Amino acid sequence: MIAQRSAPVIAAPMAGGISTPELAAAVSSAGGLGFLAAGYLGPDALAERIARVRALTAEPFGVNLFVPGEPSGLDLADYQERVAAEAARLGVEPGAAAWDDDHYRAKLELVVSEAIPVVSFTFGLPEPSDVERLHAVGAEVVGTVTTPAEARRAAEVGVDALCVQGIEAGGHRAVLVDDGTSPAGGPELGLLAALRSVAAEVDLPLIAAGGLARGADIAAVLAAGAVAAQLGTAFLVTDEAGTNPVQRAEVLAGTRDTALTRAFSGRPARGLVNRFLTEHTPHAPAAYPELHHLTKPVRGAGDPEAMSLWAGQTYAQARPMPAADLVRLLAEETRTALAAART
Repeated sequence: MIAQRSAPVIAAPMAGGISTPELAAAVSSAGGLGFLAAGYLGPDALAERIARVRALTAEPFGVNLFVPGEPSGLDLADYQERVAAEAARLGVEPGAAAWDDDHYRAKLELVVSEAIPVVSFTFGLPEPSDVERLHAVGAEVVGTVTTPAEARRAAEVGVDALCVQGIEAGGHRAVLVDDGTSPAGGPELGLLAALRSVAAEVDLPLIAAGGLARGADIAAVLAAGAVAAQLGTAFLVTDEAGTNPVQRAEVLAGTRDTALTRAFSGRPARGLVNRFLTEHTPHAPAAYPELHHLTKPVRGAGDPEAMSLWAGQTYAQARPMPAADLVRLLAEETRTALAAART
């Protein structure tokens, strides 16, 4: 299904309200593949968004699920004090550093019962039995990986395709197990290196993700063996995206560097460098989603120096326009770049 779309463009699932039903529907209607991000949503809210997409388009779309890990078991008192000081400065109360499973099982049951055409998994892998259940209702299953070793694990559970994420990507790293020490949570493979390394290890269709902003980028990963490109940051400033206005403005300004950090969520993620990231990255423990809940009120206070401004390395190349126009533009740019490479 992914390889059969008329445009080799997938709008990455972006949690926190960015991947709206309107965005998913617009991308799918334009020939790409739109996604809903189930992360941080309850099952009822996800069901409403699925219904909205289906009311807007008859084209296939995807839903992405966060696979829960285990409680960190770390003493978070020192970091709680740091966040409490930030919260006091902004006039808000810090959140509770609690672990939860993000309603994973209930949302998995929902995507099975709704026979979602494409279901992808991030932060972990589904059980083989759950892959079989998704296959039984006609779903394609995608695992998200960052290394050949992770790709082998994903292939073993029976996924149909792999989304290969390079170090350039914005937002959370898709490492299956965060090593808790390195900035990226594991090996820091660039997208082309990851793509070629994974292709040498597994015989599955590959979706390329990380730092892709223009059609020439898509052409490059298609030439490297991908069947499609997944773009997140490029869709942050589209009309239909539910991007926070502060983040949208910072992306459009294009003046900040990006860096990897655990400071906001406890899991490695790439975002625009601001004061919170700079001051707290060296002290942030590998405790997801505990830190995500702890810092949520701080992130929501509206201060660009205290927000998680997730964005990939090429964010300054993002172009504001309707999502369907962007899909069509990317497809045309891709064709042009591929034709130029043949001459």
